[in-house]
Amino acid sequence: MAKGKRTRAIAQTIDATKAYTIPEAVKLVKSNAKAKFDESIEIAVNLGVDPKYADQQVRSVVSLPAGTGKAVRVAVFAKDKKAEEATAAGADIVGAEDLFEKVNGGFMDFDRVIATPDMMGLVGRLGKVLGPRGLMPNPKVGTVTPNVAQAVKDAKGGAIEFKVEKAGIVHAGIGKASFSEADIEKNIQAFLAAVVRARPSGAKGTFVRKISLSSTMGGGVTIDLAEAKG
Repeated sequence: MAKGKRTRAIAQTIDATKAYTIPEAVKLVKSNAKAKFDESIEIAVNLGVDPKYADQQVRSVVSLPAGTGKAVRVAVFAKDKKAEEATAAGADIVGAEDLFEKVNGGFMDFDRVIATPDMMGLVGRLGKVLGPRGLMPNPKVGTVTPNVAQAVKDAKGGAIEFKVEKAGIVHAGIGKASFSEADIEKNIQAFLAAVVRARPSGAKGTFVRKISLSSTMGGGVTIDLAEAKG
């Protein structure tokens, strides 16, 4: 009953017919984030693409200026000096064949996987384990790289990957309700700019069709498409 009352109360604060500016949307979403925990702030962008076609895939990475508010656990497949560099940069777990055996055996205590190029022959064999979870390293998003130290720092510092889903939507967590309005706004602007830059060659007509912002327990707020410049 309490949950129903809260949902109705939130709905009354949101004009479903209005497209809000980013500052307006952030203020509204933050004011409705009244759960007993620090709610995540999430953005969803409907795109004019059909992901079943190769030239309409959307996938990239963006560094959020204010970070994500979440501790990111990073696993790195590397050997020798590169393994040492990854460890020094703050990677949570580093290994090669030993890490392969652990992951293949069910170990999944990490949020991001980074690998040096020479390790991809080994990591590729984990495709059925890492792929469905969106954890397979990919050079397009900087997770297959000889510069593992920088990749680890980026992952720890607020770099997030995004990929279009079957319904043509990309979504991401871009902060916490405890963030300042200014920090959430900066993260939204960075994310939208990255999505626009990732427009694939096969996309025709209007690329960004709808933008919604919400918190974990709050209602969705529509953001004006003019905010996605480009």
